[in-house]
Amino acid sequence: MAEIKIRNTGERITGEQNVRSFLDTQEVLYEHWDASKLPTELQNKFVLSDEEKQQVLATFDSDIRDLAARRGYQTWDIITLSDETPNLDELLKKFENVHTHTEDEVRAITAGKGIFIIKGTKDVGYFDVELEAGDVISVPEHKPHFFTLMDNRQIVAVRLFIETEGWIAHPFADPQFESKN
Repeated sequence: MAEIKIRNTGERITGEQNVRSFLDTQEVLYEHWDASKLPTELQNKFVLSDEEKQQVLATFDSDIRDLAARRGYQTWDIITLSDETPNLDELLKKFENVHTHTEDEVRAITAGKGIFIIKGTKDVGYFDVELEAGDVISVPEHKPHFFTLMDNRQIVAVRLFIETEGWIAHPFADPQFESKN
């Protein structure tokens, strides 16, 4: 289950309903899918063949199509990141800059862990959403954020898009952001 750390106060929010309630106040969609339905051999595998990626998509097909129908997503794919990913550190540097998009940024974690750092309301400031398998998040368009890996540096996620060319990041310079919290 996702957990939240509010950077200004160090407060932690745990429990699915508490996480969902907090994220609702920040206009961030949070859902949970049943990650255990993924075949056992793929639950801890972070380098996937094209066939295995299709197997992940097929496993979650009804969840994906339900979310896509409700939110207007037109296309989806799989992203895999691990220490086996070529140029992982360069990719992470690209991700680890606060930015916005002109559409939601959606991730459904099917294996591993990751963190979205999101700029909340004025009274909250930046907060971390620590995600694991089964967690689904949608950061709204124009909301400053970035994504990075947790210490295990392994993740497999379904990405959903409205625009068929995928997301385009728009840098967001923010003097209030401190990266080392």
